[in-house]
Amino acid sequence: MIEFIAHNLAPIMFATLVVFMLLGYPVAFALAANGLLFFFIAVELSPYAPDAITLSWPLLQALPERVFGTMANEVLLAIPFFTFMGLVLERSGMAEDLLETIGQLFGTVRGGLAYAVIFVGALLAATTGVVAASVISMGLISLPIMLRYGYDRRLAAGVIAASGTLAQIIPPSLVLIVMADQLGRSVGDMYEGAFLPGLILSGLYALFVFVVTIVSPKSAPGLPREALTCCEPSGARGVWQLGVLVAYSAAVATVVMRDTGIKAGADYAILAICTAVVVALVSALLNRFLGARRLVLSAVLTAAFAGAYVLLRESGHPTVGLMADIIAAGALYAFIAGGVERFTGMPLVSRMAERVTFVMVPPLLLIFLVLGTIFLGVATPTEGGAMGAVGAMVLAALKRRLEKNPARFSLSILTQATQTTAKLSAFAIFIVVGARVFSLTFYGINGHVWVEHLLTGLPGGQIGFLLFINLLIFLLAFFLDFFELAFIVVPLLAPAADKLGIDLIWLGVMLGVNMQTSFMHPPFGFALFYLRSVAPKTAYLDRLTGKRMEPVTSAQIYWGAIPFVVIQMVMVALIAAFPGMVMHYKSSAPASDPAAAQRQLDSLDAPASGLGLPAMPGLDDLPKPGAGL
Repeated sequence: MIEFIAHNLAPIMFATLVVFMLLGYPVAFALAANGLLFFFIAVELSPYAPDAITLSWPLLQALPERVFGTMANEVLLAIPFFTFMGLVLERSGMAEDLLETIGQLFGTVRGGLAYAVIFVGALLAATTGVVAASVISMGLISLPIMLRYGYDRRLAAGVIAASGTLAQIIPPSLVLIVMADQLGRSVGDMYEGAFLPGLILSGLYALFVFVVTIVSPKSAPGLPREALTCCEPSGARGVWQLGVLVAYSAAVATVVMRDTGIKAGADYAILAICTAVVVALVSALLNRFLGARRLVLSAVLTAAFAGAYVLLRESGHPTVGLMADIIAAGALYAFIAGGVERFTGMPLVSRMAERVTFVMVPPLLLIFLVLGTIFLGVATPTEGGAMGAVGAMVLAALKRRLEKNPARFSLSILTQATQTTAKLSAFAIFIVVGARVFSLTFYGINGHVWVEHLLTGLPGGQIGFLLFINLLIFLLAFFLDFFELAFIVVPLLAPAADKLGIDLIWLGVMLGVNMQTSFMHPPFGFALFYLRSVAPKTAYLDRLTGKRMEPVTSAQIYWGAIPFVVIQMVMVALIAAFPGMVMHYKSSAPASDPAAAQRQLDSLDAPASGLGLPAMPGLDDLPKPGAGL
């Protein structure tokens, strides 16, 4: 009996951990206690299974080094930076501005508010990476408006919760940082691989809303005309002017990107978006300050910057020349817009175009600051997170300065963001430390070998492995959140996946999408808890219309989440069926030519040593003492 236990200590240890967690013990302490308990048991049982147990008392001295090694992990340092960045932006009112502006943009379109929530959710995900901040801010701002205009409560709750979870898969996601660390892969590659699936998932959410508006139009009505406040003096919406500005900016960005040498990939998309955004911003700013009143000055500025662009290009300063090119393009658009307005009386840059540009430019530029520098290899994820944290504070301070509103940025906001960041970071680090203690024992009793044999022995090879682990993650997500899944389960899966020849970046993105469901399905869906905390629990009077509004029940929130959980699993299947949507990250890696390298080696006139070093002078060739040099 004792020998049987000694040879099967790994599955017993894993089963005990599951029991501890089901009993409700905190995961970090359950991991650490389980590791230490079974370390003592394993050492005592080691004489009965010397081939399976390699633990001894002196090995316990390695535990402090493992803990300090975790604390010194620079990759995990990105977690507090991105968390702080997201919290500062959320508390500075950026989410509120975005939701109000995009809601006005969609206007009377059926499902327009739901589309706005999805769009803003994706944008917040790319700037914050924090699910709680996204769900709570959108729940506070959008849910009352959606209820006011007659949205189905299940659809409204599901859209808000699901859009908030986009922060799990759209870079700079905290999940992707942890996944890359646990899988031993580059965070930059993980970000680039997840970029396209994140956008496709957002599109699937919008497609579902579109289907709902076709099948049940009353579930997602458009805004009434009287609710549209951003209009021209004539009453026109001014949306087509925004379309013209977007098309012009995109055309300029396409032309400019031809000279960068970047042809495709996530880095191309980020740089192109940044260029287009800056062109739109310069065009809107110059139109506001120049416009039809100063056509001559607009023409002079356009010519001056165009000439500077030519001179700087010829002098070998492409970056400065690029900026001159962008400013010249913006001045040209302002000149054209001013001329059109003067001679026809019709503005080419409407209020809607200005408002959308001024509201969307800050987060989009912050996306470039963070993701652009990471994708281009200029900064590590930790450095990118640090720049994002500083950029968030600068943007919040600028908003306070321009709007003269202390609520945009204050010491209180910084204090709250810092305290919340410290709590989340401590939570993550405690789980990591507990996982290190657990893994020290688990690997010492050949637990990794047991898991590897279990997974590689599944029928169906790679397909059977992928089906099993995705089903396992989906089921465990009912009880564990993404941090616990990433630190406990993923390290056990990686060796078997690597042995089966599965690309770990592809696997990490697939599991990252799957882990989104941990926020969405009961009983422990944290996104549902966040939304429940801000959704009305009792009947109330709408502050704008004065009508009595019924509360949102927990059952409505849960039922609203189910379709989006199904969509997330469809996305997992799409990633499995079309690996190219993730594997494109390899195309951005510098290509190597083995034949060219061999030709270079062959061309070297190598000496007998074969090291390619010049021949050393002989003793007779050295200068004699006293001889002139």
